[in-house]
Amino acid sequence: MENAIEVNGLRKVFNKTTAIDDVNFAVKQGEIFGFLGPSGSGKTTTIKILTGELEKTAGLVKVLGFNSNAFKSADFKSQIGILSDNSSLYERLTVYDNLKLFCKLYNAPLEQIDVMLRKVNLEEERSKVVSKLSKGMKQRVLLAKALIHKPKLVFLDEPTSALDPGNAAHIHRGLQALNEAGTTIFLTTHNMEEATVLCDRVAFLNKGRLQELDKPDALRFKHSNHVFHIETVDGEKLLIENEAKNADRIRELIAYGHVRTMHTDNPTLGQIFLKVTGKELV
Repeated sequence: MENAIEVNGLRKVFNKTTAIDDVNFAVKQGEIFGFLGPSGSGKTTTIKILTGELEKTAGLVKVLGFNSNAFKSADFKSQIGILSDNSSLYERLTVYDNLKLFCKLYNAPLEQIDVMLRKVNLEEERSKVVSKLSKGMKQRVLLAKALIHKPKLVFLDEPTSALDPGNAAHIHRGLQALNEAGTTIFLTTHNMEEATVLCDRVAFLNKGRLQELDKPDALRFKHSNHVFHIETVDGEKLLIENEAKNADRIRELIAYGHVRTMHTDNPTLGQIFLKVTGKELV
């Protein structure tokens, strides 16, 4: 099986409103795939269809080799992990007891609890009652819950939205290690720096339709004006097109020590999204 997810002609209609319209993409095994879009673009609807929470209106969907009619089976559920806005915890139980319940539910060894608590930086909070935790801590417990049974594929909807930069960086390292061990990650995020750092490829969704899909660097190059921005030691600011005919001029500026700073104008993912959709990523 080469692809973890295959989506062809996906369409979802609520009453007379089309939420997803002819969406096509595939997620490779072992990939971190970013699914990006503003609120109301159809991201959550797509995830709910891919995890069996919603029925599609039309199209073909396959996840881990399962057709959509098998998404509610225990076999399918045991191979995926989900962190979404519907994820919840038992507020009156401790962090440890919450994870112990999910270990039993997924037949995961209890030793996994300590492993996951280290990964989400919550070892010292293991005995705390969940209701006493901050929003960011609860988010990390939910992430541990989604990963505790070592799923082949995990769906993460805004996994670091409530976290401070230090804990977000810790989670990023954990997700990268998880991915390097073979887990496929389907990620939605409003943090474009996070998407740039983590994702092998990203898809931009707007009004239920895909606008772009490629590697972050490829998209940045595609939407670049291909101009070098050079500031000289004298404070002069130059714009020189990135073309072979300008190679000697740029070489001379560098050779004679005239360059203070130089960079290309490749846009950020956030700037590309605004250009493609005309909307801020909020």
